[in-house]
Amino acid sequence: MTGDTAMAQGAHTLMVQGAHTLMVQGAHTLMVQGTTSDAGKSTLVAGLCRVLKRRGIDVAPFKPQNMALNSAVTAEGGEIGRAQAVQAQACGLAPHVDMNPVLLKPCSDTGAQVIIHGRAVDNMEATSYHDYKAVAWQAVAESHRRLCQGYQAVVVEGAGSPAEINLRDRDIANMGFAERVDCPVILIADIDKGGVFAHLVGTLELLSPSEQARIKGFVINRFRGDIALLKPGLDWLEQRTGKPVLGVLPYLHGLHLEAEDAVATAESGEKSADALKIVVPVLPHISNHTDFDPLRLHPQVRLSFVGPDQPKPPADLVILPGSKSVRNDLDWLRVQGWEEYLMRHLRYGGRVLGICGGYQMLGEWVDDPLGIEGPVGSSPGLNLLPLSTELKAEKILRNSSGQLFLDGRQAPIRGYEIHCGISRLASDAQALLALEQGLDGTLSEDGQVAGCYLHGLFEQPEACEAFLQWAGLAQAQRIDYVGIREAAIERLADTLEQHLDLDAVLALLGQPKRETA
Repeated sequence: MTGDTAMAQGAHTLMVQGAHTLMVQGAHTLMVQGTTSDAGKSTLVAGLCRVLKRRGIDVAPFKPQNMALNSAVTAEGGEIGRAQAVQAQACGLAPHVDMNPVLLKPCSDTGAQVIIHGRAVDNMEATSYHDYKAVAWQAVAESHRRLCQGYQAVVVEGAGSPAEINLRDRDIANMGFAERVDCPVILIADIDKGGVFAHLVGTLELLSPSEQARIKGFVINRFRGDIALLKPGLDWLEQRTGKPVLGVLPYLHGLHLEAEDAVATAESGEKSADALKIVVPVLPHISNHTDFDPLRLHPQVRLSFVGPDQPKPPADLVILPGSKSVRNDLDWLRVQGWEEYLMRHLRYGGRVLGICGGYQMLGEWVDDPLGIEGPVGSSPGLNLLPLSTELKAEKILRNSSGQLFLDGRQAPIRGYEIHCGISRLASDAQALLALEQGLDGTLSEDGQVAGCYLHGLFEQPEACEAFLQWAGLAQAQRIDYVGIREAAIERLADTLEQHLDLDAVLALLGQPKRETA
């Protein structure tokens, strides 16, 4: 939809108290906030986006500020949260940096890399970023304004909880955003965690009067059981707060949507008796662990994430994942005994694969002369691949496609790159990938160890099959991971159609009621 069309549908101006005035033309904005992290905000936004798309409404997702180590690369070479990429798919759109203008990628307990409009600007401690929020807000306002000029509806995802009192000053992620743009809010809570009525009422009580008025209704997520037993609680909640329950969403077993940040450790589906055993260490700064979702969903793969101080099970394949702090996570691997485990694993004929930061760890050295990811210095790698890496100030962000060459197998492959390091390979090293921009990755001389910078290695059926056969699965079944993700979005939208008061939600977005047959 063009800006002229949006203006014709009813331009309006929102005046905001204080120093900020946000001009919004055309689109209506609805925000989803949660009582806790992992309450279902990302899921509800994705589902609403698909429901609106089904009705022919031009809709875009938006998250003002995201803190996550799972990210995606947009067509223009920017970096946004992975959840917003999934929500973009639900809208039938390509991901864009305006969908997540501020992304924080933690690199320590108190600091994060700050990414504005898809580009890293600096590493900041929490107190420094608090002072920087005035600048970050300008990016948020610009992106929201552009989306409103281009779409009929914008569905916004909050971050964490609006009741985090210590974060309310200069907030741009929850009620601070909603108040500035004057948009209605839906509050969602997860009943599966327990205490759902306390979560909802307690969150409401901790808000200011104007923020309380902004909440137009509640959604209860992940309910299982007889709804009749919940009805007295719903009646009490509505009477106590004066706000409607817009829906009670059932627990959707087996629903797969890529996680915003939490590692999905549960197995998915039935596994064959001879399933390939894959082990992934959960690094302290693990990033883009959504790489492993196609493997976790594969019926012939038993994927195990191994955290700190957990026993390391036998494996056919060990995958070292991406990392936001490679040298720190390499130290952690050694302290946790992974180096000895890997050497024993290889002696018995196992396979090892490194992705991005994990690829860098498999080399001879990791040098950080500028202190990009921590103190200036160098760390010896695991010395399993003939390469050395130097971390650079400029981050490489791109979508890539090409061919995989693995132990006599060839397959088309497509993915994305997010890394600061530049790796120098030995002159006689065998390339793993031939991509549009050149060769990437390598395979060890004995064929047991491989690595590359490309994320999304397992999303294409042919490439996933090639990796599984290399790891020891003689007859690997092909699965359509992209189709699985699309089916999950459709299933989610079907659920909202059945269990959510969509007429009320559409009214909040200035849209007409659904037509009935």
